[in-house]
Amino acid sequence: MSRSVELEIAINGAFITRRWERPENMMRLTRELGYRNHEFCGDVIDPFFMGDKDFLLQMAREVKHWAKEYGVNIIDIYTGVATHRFHGLSHSHPAPRRRMREWIIECMDLCLAMGTDRIGGHWDAFPVEVMEEPGGYERAFARICAEFRELAVVAKEKGLRAIYQEQMYTPAEVPWTLQQCSEFLLAANAESDGVPVYTTVDVGHAAGMHYGLSGPDLDYREWLRRFAAVAEIIHLQQTTPQASHHWPFTAEYNKRGHIRIDQVLEAIEFSHRNYCNTPLSGVLEPVAKSYLVAEIIPGSTKTEQALMEELRETAEYLHQFVPEGGLVLQV
Repeated sequence: MSRSVELEIAINGAFITRRWERPENMMRLTRELGYRNHEFCGDVIDPFFMGDKDFLLQMAREVKHWAKEYGVNIIDIYTGVATHRFHGLSHSHPAPRRRMREWIIECMDLCLAMGTDRIGGHWDAFPVEVMEEPGGYERAFARICAEFRELAVVAKEKGLRAIYQEQMYTPAEVPWTLQQCSEFLLAANAESDGVPVYTTVDVGHAAGMHYGLSGPDLDYREWLRRFAAVAEIIHLQQTTPQASHHWPFTAEYNKRGHIRIDQVLEAIEFSHRNYCNTPLSGVLEPVAKSYLVAEIIPGSTKTEQALMEELRETAEYLHQFVPEGGLVLQV
């Protein structure tokens, strides 16, 4: 039996960080730049650094209001750079793990106030000392899977619909290999009483060669073939194979980078057509909709004018492949 899969273009709010503070401007710029869907960046509304809970909830409500005014859909809140600076859920001491859980749970409340019911990102990194201990890596992996099972239950109780863990490219940040991603999704979702735990595939994160990976693990298309069917969020960036540059999709950077959107779409379709033949089909339903999120992270010296031009050109380029109204695949 065939089914439909909808694809839409979105933008990640990383471009807002340290530049704009007013929700009206955030949503106005999103729409003026050519995007109808916005992935709100955690660095713009960080639960620990941005103010007290009352202020943050008010800010989230203002985002919801102005999103409606400008015709923007808030698809989720996604972690920015801040949580990547800590071991978080993978710390060997329970206190840092407990604190990062508090960050995530508070951010869930901000999601709901903002009008979305999804949260995603990366909240952990295995300590080198732990990875060097006999059996340390295996214990850390089991612990992170258990953390996500517990968070999935909390999310369900609060009224959220899904949690995302992003695929990365070092052994400290799991999942970083194709096999490990399958193992993580199986462990996080098997016999779960919570919301689904999906992965986020970033086309620029197949860069594990620096830690010894080779072959399919270094192919962004293979990551999509394996996991796009269980990824409501797919991060797009123009980049080179060896790094995660987060470049825009402009004529200049498309000449330098290797990401091809036609191949991205082919891999997504392949993933859905073949999903029933994978072990994951026993624990996760395939997603009905995925957002292809332009995750463009500008350097501090990038002027606002140059940034706006690049983001506008990126939207125009991506909409050549996925029109503003979305693209429906029959699989």
